[in-house]
Amino acid sequence: MLHLLGVNLPDKKKVPVALSYFYGIGRPLGERICHQLSIHPECKLHELSDAQINQLGELLNKMTIEGDLKREVKNRVLHHRQIGTVTGRKFELGLPVRGQRTRTNAETASKLNRRWLAKDYSTSAIRPIVQQVQPPTSSFAQRLIPAASRALGWLKRF
Repeated sequence: MLHLLGVNLPDKKKVPVALSYFYGIGRPLGERICHQLSIHPECKLHELSDAQINQLGELLNKMTIEGDLKREVKNRVLHHRQIGTVTGRKFELGLPVRGQRTRTNAETASKLNRRWLAKDYSTSAIRPIVQQVQPPTSSFAQRLIPAASRALGWLKRF
């Protein structure tokens, strides 16, 4: 296995298919990269020379792939959520973002959008589940509370 830019690439796969192991590179882009570096698309990864592997590494270094691309996409989603666009609200609700039907068939979009809804949980920010109820401060409530306690006292006699 060839280890290139933090990704293990399988030796026995064709070069465009092996390049699709990078996040952000699909088969069409892999084929374009092969054409750009004059590598035959049917060539397997273990058949490449060291010079070709170095060229491939240099070209991939210039591209936005893997962690950088993931960070960029996440920042775009967070930006939409912060400014309150319709797209950002749909991301928050886990609904389809690009105008698809929402009455039915929204399961796939909700599964995909869960990635962007993940929140950071910390133990220091845990709030108590039961909160103390504050008594009302209006004059009507002040008159009602003693009357209610008198009624409960009357019920306790029986």
